[in-house]
Amino acid sequence: MLHETPAPDAPVASGAVIRRAFRSKVDSIRPTYGFDDVSLAPGVETVEPEEVDLGVAVAGIPLAVPVLAAAMDAVVDPRFAGVLAALGGLAVLNLEGVQARYDDPDAVLDRIAAAPDDAVQAVLAEAYGPPVREELIARRIDEIHAAGSRAAVSATPAAARRFGPFCAEHGADLFLVQSQVSSARHLATAYDPLELSDFTRFMPIPVAVGNTTSAEAAYALMGQGAAAIFVGVGPGAACTTREVLGIGVPQVTAISDVAAARDAFLADTGRYVAVIGDGGMRRGGEIAKAIAAGADAVMLGSPLARAAEAPGRGTSWGMAAPSPTLPRGTRIRVGTVGSLERILFGPAGVTDGSENLMGALRQSMAALGAGTIREMQRVEMVYAPAVASEGKAWQRGR
Repeated sequence: MLHETPAPDAPVASGAVIRRAFRSKVDSIRPTYGFDDVSLAPGVETVEPEEVDLGVAVAGIPLAVPVLAAAMDAVVDPRFAGVLAALGGLAVLNLEGVQARYDDPDAVLDRIAAAPDDAVQAVLAEAYGPPVREELIARRIDEIHAAGSRAAVSATPAAARRFGPFCAEHGADLFLVQSQVSSARHLATAYDPLELSDFTRFMPIPVAVGNTTSAEAAYALMGQGAAAIFVGVGPGAACTTREVLGIGVPQVTAISDVAAARDAFLADTGRYVAVIGDGGMRRGGEIAKAIAAGADAVMLGSPLARAAEAPGRGTSWGMAAPSPTLPRGTRIRVGTVGSLERILFGPAGVTDGSENLMGALRQSMAALGAGTIREMQRVEMVYAPAVASEGKAWQRGR
C-alpha cells in the first residue's frame, strides 16, 4: 500500500512514523518456467502411436523426425550428418570449427577428448587457433552431400558475410547465423554489423537465425527474412553462459514466447517461420514439453554426442568454449552409450528417458491425442513443480 507524505501544513500526530513506498525492479518480475516446472495434461482423446506423424519442415527442408544436431564439433561431422539424415533428422556443421580448419581433424579431436580437465581450455584455444579455410568448407559440403544429407551450415554473424555466399555457391542447403544472443539491431562502432535483411535478400538459400528468447526480437528477425528461429540462451549441458554472463530465460517460457511471435507473424504475413528449441533437453519428456510449448523441432547437442558415430569421443563442448579469455562453455564427459539409432529410436537400455527419444515423443503425443507436431503444440500445459517427485520416494531412496 502506498502512504502519501502529508502536506507541509498538515497536522501530524505525535509519535507517528511516515513511511514512503518505493518501487523496486523485483516488484514486476514475471514468473518464467523451465522443463521441470511444467507437465502436459491429457485431454479427451488419444491416438494410436503408429499413426502419429513426427514429420516437420524446417526452412523448406522436410524432416521425418523433428531433430536437428547442434553445430558443435563434438556432435557433427560429415559422417554423422549422413547417419542422422538416414534416420530422418538434419545435422548442422560448424563452419568455424575443426572441420573447417584441419584437413584431418581426428588428431585434434583426440587431443581435446583426452585432455585433463585442468588443461582442456588451453587445448581448446590452441585447437581453434589456425584459420578457417574456404577450400575445407567446400570439401565438407561435398562430403555431407555424398553421405546422403542436405548440407546445413552455421557461422557467427561476424563470419556470415564472408562464408554465406561462398557456401551457397558450393551447394549448401541452409545457412544458420548463430550467436549467443541474436537481435534485430546490433550496435557496433569498430566494424560494420551484419544487416540481416540485406543478407537474407541476397542469399539464394534459406537463412535461419539464432539464438533468442524474446518474442519481440523473434518477430523482427522474421520480418527481416529469417526462415527459422532458434530459441535458447544458456540451457545447453556444456554451456556456461548463464553462470558467466548471468543471461538466459528458462526454455519453456522462451519457446512459448517466440512461438507466439511466430503465430502472430503468420497471421500478419501468411508466412510460417519454424521455431527450433535449442538446448536444455536430455530426455524424451523434455522434447515433448518443448514441442508442446510451441517448438516445431528441437536442436540437440550433448544427448547426441553420446552416440558412437559422434566425433567427440564421448565428450562434448560448446561453440563458445575456445575463447582464451572468457570461455562460455566447458568440455563435459557424456560417455558413449550406443548408436545414434538407439538414442533416437531404441531399444532403450535405461529408464531415465535419455534413449529412444523419438519413441518417447511418439508415445507422449499419442497419449495426449496429438497426431501431428502442430496438434502437439496445442495440448494443455500445467504448472506442476511436484510432477517429478510426487509419489517417487522409493525411486529416490527415501
